[in-house]
Amino acid sequence: MLIAVAPTSPNAGGLQRLDADEPASTTDDLATTIARVENEHHPRWVWADTGSIYRNLTAAGVRVQRSHDLTMAERALLGYSGRWGESASVAAAWARARGQSPPPEPPMSEPTQPTLFSTAGSPPLEAIARVHQEQQDAVARPHGPEAFEPRPIGPRQLDLLITADSAGELAATEMSHVGLPWRADIHDRLLADALGPRPRHGGRPAKLQDLAEQIASALHTPLLNPDSPAEVLRAFAKAGVTLPSTRARLLKQIEHPAIEPLLRYKALSRLHTANGWAWLASWVRDGRFRPEYVAAAVVSGRWATRGGGALQIPHSVRSAVVADPGWVLLVADAQQLEPRVLAALSGDRAMGEAARHGDLYAALAEQSFNGDRKAAKVGLISAMYGGASPAKAILQRRYPQALALLEQAARTGEAGGLVRSALGRTCPPGTAGWEGLSEDQSVRRSRDRGRFTRNFIIQASAADWAGVMLALLRRRLSGSKAELVFFCHDEVVVHAPAEEAERAADDIRQAAAEATRLVLGEVVAPLPLAPTAVRCYADGK
Repeated sequence: MLIAVAPTSPNAGGLQRLDADEPASTTDDLATTIARVENEHHPRWVWADTGSIYRNLTAAGVRVQRSHDLTMAERALLGYSGRWGESASVAAAWARARGQSPPPEPPMSEPTQPTLFSTAGSPPLEAIARVHQEQQDAVARPHGPEAFEPRPIGPRQLDLLITADSAGELAATEMSHVGLPWRADIHDRLLADALGPRPRHGGRPAKLQDLAEQIASALHTPLLNPDSPAEVLRAFAKAGVTLPSTRARLLKQIEHPAIEPLLRYKALSRLHTANGWAWLASWVRDGRFRPEYVAAAVVSGRWATRGGGALQIPHSVRSAVVADPGWVLLVADAQQLEPRVLAALSGDRAMGEAARHGDLYAALAEQSFNGDRKAAKVGLISAMYGGASPAKAILQRRYPQALALLEQAARTGEAGGLVRSALGRTCPPGTAGWEGLSEDQSVRRSRDRGRFTRNFIIQASAADWAGVMLALLRRRLSGSKAELVFFCHDEVVVHAPAEEAERAADDIRQAAAEATRLVLGEVVAPLPLAPTAVRCYADGK
């Protein structure tokens, strides 16, 4: 197989590649050469970091099908081997491969990757080839500390994890480039309706200012700043109301004339701060919202963003997400994903039977909670997150395999052990910093650790499924005009011409089914992903 290698720095010159392990180089323009090799050979591109080079390729109109991201692979393999504290950079990996000490990490104030190596004279091709081979060997013969695995982890699972993470970085870069369709005029109108006209010279919008004055009047504090929790708490204390914080759930328990305008102020202030006019000017251009996605950025494998808050688009502004004329948005949400993953991982047939219904919680309620859906939902979520719930005994009796998996993950974490996801993503070690703690502190730390690992094994396995699904969907959409434009944990949005909508919808369904088979095998619980075609994102929820 042809392995093509691009230099990390987009200004480093031409493409270098390995063919039958023999290095060669070319002085052709980087983007042009990559496009030609991609079209002729369809290689798996091996590079140090996708974001550092693929961003420039997408801007040049170049799209590649497959890649191996050395940094992401190194991170996954270091985690599997229990070496979370070591650097995942290619420079560090190459030093380790040669038995040398890794170079120091650059200061955060400096560019994190101005060149591929910090060691002068290091041949990039030799280093990339060596690190790639070391990673291939580590996948073929996985070795790590003992950990609780819901299913045995081997080369197939680790290879799939690294492949999905690498494809996720390609998709993240592409989605940032393509952008989510966004009507700035609609967004502006939504803000004006909710907040009042945009202030000309900064300051609070009219409706926020009116609410601020109502709060100050009700608390008899003329100069009160409702954006300052400390000031609000002091004002309530003077009024004879002692509050530990200004959280909405606590405020709703209090009867006072200032509560209602304060709750409204907090909601509108969040809109103004997180998705107001400043956000609109910063993140929406040319009719597209272009956040900076970071694939598998969280220890569980979930995505994050470096800016724009794409993973938390509030309902109040979703009406601004409108498909282009003649196009539609296909919105697909894997509802109740984590409970379904729990049923599939544990092989619990009773919970799997409930998962075969459209609403898993309603089915659980009929099975075990006398039709009380809220009790079933709260009880199961509490079990997955380690909360106290009177429903736990019912769940243990009715779904013993599912609850046993959660309990074993928790006990492993409490003892400082490791747990792994369905594809081998491994949680960080848990005993660092425990030295010198009192017995009570150690007990609390142990319980917190158990709650973390109890949820990690499910959340990380759900992230495995979502990552593989996204990689498969990206491949299926290749060659069509349909575009991936949004992804968040268990939801995906595809922007497609109306005439291609049904094909794209089928691609989504097939990607979900194939991901279930690859990640979870033959399961007792389906993980459906049903797309809905809409013109506006707000209509797809």
